[in-house]
Amino acid sequence: MKTAITPIRKIYILVFIVLISECISLISYAQKDSGWRERPVVQLSGFADIYYVYDFNQPSTKDRQVYFYHFNRHNQINLNLGYLKFSVQHPKYRANLALHLGTYAVDNYSSEPGMLKHLFEANSGISLNSKNTFWMDVGVFASHIGFESAVSMDNWTLTRSLLAENSPYYLTGVKLTYHPNPKWEFATLVCNGWQHIRKTVGNSMPSLGTQVKFTPDQNTVFNWSSFIGTDDPDSTRRLRIFNNLYLQYQVSPKIGLIAGFDIGLQQKEKNSNNYNSWFSPVLMARYAISEKLTSSVRAEYYQDKNGVMIPAVSAKGFSTSGLSLNLDYFPLPTIVWRIEGRWLSSKDPVFIRNGMPAVTNLFFATSIAVRFH
Repeated sequence: MKTAITPIRKIYILVFIVLISECISLISYAQKDSGWRERPVVQLSGFADIYYVYDFNQPSTKDRQVYFYHFNRHNQINLNLGYLKFSVQHPKYRANLALHLGTYAVDNYSSEPGMLKHLFEANSGISLNSKNTFWMDVGVFASHIGFESAVSMDNWTLTRSLLAENSPYYLTGVKLTYHPNPKWEFATLVCNGWQHIRKTVGNSMPSLGTQVKFTPDQNTVFNWSSFIGTDDPDSTRRLRIFNNLYLQYQVSPKIGLIAGFDIGLQQKEKNSNNYNSWFSPVLMARYAISEKLTSSVRAEYYQDKNGVMIPAVSAKGFSTSGLSLNLDYFPLPTIVWRIEGRWLSSKDPVFIRNGMPAVTNLFFATSIAVRFH
């Protein structure tokens, strides 16, 4: 019996053909390009983020909330993320290997087996054209989704937004990136699913990702990232379609704004035409009080009525608003002391306070982060 080729499989075949053709062209031009003979730059870098969180809802377990993966311990001093990174940089190739520890690694890598739990990055890349504007990277690398990363010093707020905590921080696969000019960046990915190093057992289909970033000037960034794939084994495969959009704009040397929006769809069951959905808007503003002192405010909303990303604890699922206020002090560019207060509110009792259902959650967080390279 002849097996039909689905549109998704056609996309996978097309991406595979592109990869093969680019590898062939790479072999051809590499023999003529003298840039390959330059010496690479080898670097050792590291990062550590020590924190304390006090949750006024007094959680009875060490994990404050199941949908937080950063700073998720109550009333204790702990390491959120610490890593050592070895990197090689060259005009024609690059490589990164980073191992990490901390509560972020424990919480966010819980599904990974053995030593893979400690793998923050493990990737290598190679230039695919003479101008070094077209690259292929393979391995474990940071996700192309969103404006917040796992490294707190790279973010405007200490804790992560709900939309960042419930979308991938890392992916494993192949990534093609093209920079035709300083204003545009395009990327295509084939990966092992939604934030996995090891693919889900029984899942034979890879996932796809795309990214388009437009930087018309030094003050403005528009970004659209997408994901399409599944985290299920073939027997129960449900298609997941996800989009992230954000705009980052520097209004003045002191004031910056970020507006972001996530929206996702997932089939209710295999081959179904019915989908569950979730979405999340977020708005941030940052103000530079002085050269060493900044403050940020965040307003956000997250709705997941069917418990696709956040387990439903009420009949109406998870619908929560949030506000936070941040104060950051940078005695040096590589050191920051941060303080944040964050308030979450829901119409339904999706939180727990002193062992009882509650509609609000208030907590205070502070950390000292250090980076070296």
